[in-house]
Amino acid sequence: MDFQTLAIISVVALLGPLLATPRRWNIPVVIGQLAAGIIVGRTGFGLVDAADPTLTLLADVGFALIMFVAGTHVPVRTGAIRAAFSAGLVRAMLVTVSASALGVAIAMMFGTNHAPLYIVLLASSSAALVLPLIHSLGLRGRSILELTAQVAIAGRAALTVAVYLLLSRLEKNGSRARLHKLSANRKFALELRIQLAILFALSAVAVFSHVSVMLAGFAFGLAVAMLGEPRRLARQLFALADGFFGPLFFVWLGASLALRDLADHPQMIALGLTLGLATLLTHATTRMVGLPLSFGLLSAAQLGIPIAAATIGSQLHVLAPGEAAALLLGALVTIVVAAAASGWARPRAASAAEKTVG
Repeated sequence: MDFQTLAIISVVALLGPLLATPRRWNIPVVIGQLAAGIIVGRTGFGLVDAADPTLTLLADVGFALIMFVAGTHVPVRTGAIRAAFSAGLVRAMLVTVSASALGVAIAMMFGTNHAPLYIVLLASSSAALVLPLIHSLGLRGRSILELTAQVAIAGRAALTVAVYLLLSRLEKNGSRARLHKLSANRKFALELRIQLAILFALSAVAVFSHVSVMLAGFAFGLAVAMLGEPRRLARQLFALADGFFGPLFFVWLGASLALRDLADHPQMIALGLTLGLATLLTHATTRMVGLPLSFGLLSAAQLGIPIAAATIGSQLHVLAPGEAAALLLGALVTIVVAAAASGWARPRAASAAEKTVG
């Protein structure tokens, strides 16, 4: 890891804003950054080594920051979010049932013994992709709240409440207000420093507990949203997350993909496409319980779990030749469709938001 690598990442990450600039294309920024990573990573020219420990650590910092910022944008202080929790839970259960049936069918179709793995893949959603898509396109409305709950909130309640209670105590005794005044007057950026210290501490606990830093970032973000995020802190976090660490994370994620193995095992292309289409179908079933089809397809975006499954499966030698690449191909199919669906969802979400306000 050196400055040359950072320069390459910073330059190629500009592909994200470049592709997102024409509004008629409806391409979210993260898609261009992922594509840039694929070009310079394992699948492309190999200019960026995604396995570098230092780069991996910086990418994890970016992941935690992305999820923290996403958490702060969840309107948890509104009454509508309470209903969204129950609706999101129902839809998550429906997705799980659908994934179970399709996962078993795919394993039988391709003669593998990996039905449990396929079920997890089909049912999963990547909060690291879906939530930034929602945020970058400014999607609003009740269905978006329910989609957010379905994708990212479940399983994080306990940690969120614990952090909220701590921050709430500091708010009530006036400590945060005094800190904010001192920081603003003396230009110390104390709130940012303390928030990062808490975020990194929670991330350390997550790593020690063998869970994703996504848990730490999103739970902390929700806790801050419950109290109300200061605008000055929001601008500082935006600069960190969207200006450097976020793009670095998505370029690193794209660089970690290895799709060349499909050329040696063409039958795995069919498996990858089948997994991708089955994932889309699984999440499209939420249309039966009131979620618009475009939102259901948006929730199907996945990447983290397929990458983890491909990496661990390859290390343990439990996957068939080319199967790891097939898992990644399936994930890319969901990303492409989710990106398109996010563009279709924008007018519907805007209309829903107007009705809510009205």
